[in-house]
Amino acid sequence: MQPAATETSASQPRRHSPDRFRLFAWGVLAYNLVVILWGALVRATGSGAGCGGHWPLCNGDVLPEISQSATVIEFTHRLMSGAALLAVVALFGWAWKGLPRRHPARRWAAWSLVFICTEALIGAALVLLGHVARNESVGRVYSLATHLVNTFLLLACLALTAWGARDPISTAPRNPLSLRPRWPLAAALAALIIVAVAGAITALGDTLFPASSLAQGVVDDFAATANFLIRLRIVHPMLAVLAGVFLATLAAPEYRGRRTPRLRALSGWLLALVVTEIMAGGVSVLLGAPIWMQLIHLLVADLLWINLVLFASERLHQAG
Repeated sequence: MQPAATETSASQPRRHSPDRFRLFAWGVLAYNLVVILWGALVRATGSGAGCGGHWPLCNGDVLPEISQSATVIEFTHRLMSGAALLAVVALFGWAWKGLPRRHPARRWAAWSLVFICTEALIGAALVLLGHVARNESVGRVYSLATHLVNTFLLLACLALTAWGARDPISTAPRNPLSLRPRWPLAAALAALIIVAVAGAITALGDTLFPASSLAQGVVDDFAATANFLIRLRIVHPMLAVLAGVFLATLAAPEYRGRRTPRLRALSGWLLALVVTEIMAGGVSVLLGAPIWMQLIHLLVADLLWINLVLFASERLHQAG
């Protein structure tokens, strides 16, 4: 009987400490946020062509000669992105071996691996297509939008992996895609993606066509001869305010309702991040979108997206 018991236990996934896995998952998510911010620094400083048109090599070499700051910034981003890929691979392996077969965190770790791979492919395409540095083509706008949507999906999957790992399989948040759609939550997620895409286009316009002052920027926005990237800058603030109001109408009742401590906490953070993001956007406009303010604005936007994803997951779990 003892060998049979040993054989049965060997066929089951190895159980590792859920606390350690959860901490690692949050760490992978945090590191990917750092990589995203560094990628924004690449765009804001015009360093996307720092390694030339080569990929995965940098200027044709594995270890390039450092002759300009753009090469340092771009090559560092490539190294960080490679480390992010390895971290997600490790997360997937740990989840696959250490979690029960039907645990939602296991599924989200697998999707995280998918999106980190597509993230690398999109990044390579940007370099090979020349959609970097001073490129102001329509094609770059489409590439930028595709990259941002994929990044948001990656962050969502990593966040759901870490969030779901805190519970046993019987009470872990369900897969939102498997439940009957709740249109307000779906609309909120779609609205934030649209606002983020508009923000990325705005940031590109600010990088390629910086305004000397706020007044000059307003004049440029409505000039008949202005580049389409400049004329689109006015769209983002309007969309951001509308989306912020919509998110607040979703979060406020949940915060007051206090149905569960977790949902109330997520609702409170969602309200706080909406206000913070709108304020950060206003400060960025007033200051002429300096690089450091662009990075803060992007960080808050990413945190807002992550919070909204977890809010939607928890809300669907409560409704299901």
